[in-house]
Amino acid sequence: MTLSLLARVVLGALLLLIASPASAFCGFYVARADTDLFNQASKVVMVRDGNRTVLTMANDYRGAADEFALVIPVPTVLERDQIHVTEAALIDHLDAYTAPRLVEYFDENPCQVDLRRRSIRPVSEALSIEERADSPRRQELGVTIEARYTVGEYDILILSAKESRGLMTWLDENDYRLPSGARRVLDSYIKQGLKFFVARVDLAARARLGYAYLRPLQVAYESPRFMLPIRLGTVNANGPQELFVFALTRTGRVETTNYRTVALPTDVEIPTFVKTDFASFYQALFDRQVTANKMKTVFLEYAWDMAWCDPCAADPLSNAQLRELGVFWLPEQTHTRRSATPQDVFVTRLHLRYTGETFPDDLRFHETGNRSNVQGRYVLRHPWTGPGECAAAYDYHRRLEQRRLEEAKTLAWLTNWPLDDIHQRMGTVPSTTDDRPWWKKIWGRR
Repeated sequence: MTLSLLARVVLGALLLLIASPASAFCGFYVARADTDLFNQASKVVMVRDGNRTVLTMANDYRGAADEFALVIPVPTVLERDQIHVTEAALIDHLDAYTAPRLVEYFDENPCQVDLRRRSIRPVSEALSIEERADSPRRQELGVTIEARYTVGEYDILILSAKESRGLMTWLDENDYRLPSGARRVLDSYIKQGLKFFVARVDLAARARLGYAYLRPLQVAYESPRFMLPIRLGTVNANGPQELFVFALTRTGRVETTNYRTVALPTDVEIPTFVKTDFASFYQALFDRQVTANKMKTVFLEYAWDMAWCDPCAADPLSNAQLRELGVFWLPEQTHTRRSATPQDVFVTRLHLRYTGETFPDDLRFHETGNRSNVQGRYVLRHPWTGPGECAAAYDYHRRLEQRRLEEAKTLAWLTNWPLDDIHQRMGTVPSTTDDRPWWKKIWGRR
């Protein structure tokens, strides 16, 4: 049996779509980097306002459905109505809306109009358990079943425990196989007074409902702790894991307080051939940033008001969709997705790659109040190839050559791809100018 703190959903292939121009954007949206680009990827949506939290977890499992189980520390005993199931399409939509994107522009005839130049700058930095043990056995082990529910296709228990050994023994006797390394993690949660949300698939209910997949689980609770427990999921992981956190708040951007939160490089011009290789490009970009930060950083991929986007990699979510995800402060009546009234929802997309060694503590968050916009956005600028005989055309082609050389350097810096290979794919000639600092030229250092 495979247990993980957050289960994973694998989406379809990378979509390559061409959208019509947006009035404010004046370009073309080409492609997006959804979470399916990354293996072992978990997705969780966190709705937070005050002490109220709604957590949505995309569930995946390996093996048969009857082997699926989920164990999550929660701050309080949950009532039946605090647990819900929803559709995976909602998380897929939010993923697509916030995904890093590739956009393109086309240069105009330099002889007809002045070349429009944009300033592109990189950012700085219930469980129907047939219990094998009776109540005296649970008391002996110090385990209490605080609540028991059936929600959709899930059987759910809320457990409390006095010590980790007893909890692990009880879970093992009831066919929950946690690895031995989980005891230390469980013990820390027990000392914090946390309860344990335990879910297993009710196969009869799933067959009756007709679902061929596991729908995402949702829990709603109140706690001053704005955190996400990730340590239990690293105990038996066979390598680094990817985690995407989509935070929906009223006040603004969400960041981690116990790890660095860094915005990824964005708003840079790259060679046009990346249009057909965007997946490899973004994977290489993220790999390079993870390596440079020693896999100890949370990366910001998107931060924006839900009422609009520019460019839109997918439509903003409607009020009805947001309420289904747990945005409880929105009115119950639905509005059109482009209502003139702001939806009062700010979305933050965070991405991290982690192991138990590089992220030894659970993620703790805070709302910053910062509502400035951030998006992973990478620009393709197609050169003018039509006729043109004028002074402006001559100047344009001179600057175009330098621009393409800069695009090659930028791509090499973002991805660590060999510069010579990039020039070969671009059909450009590398610059022979030695622009190293003078002191590196003295002893032949690179």
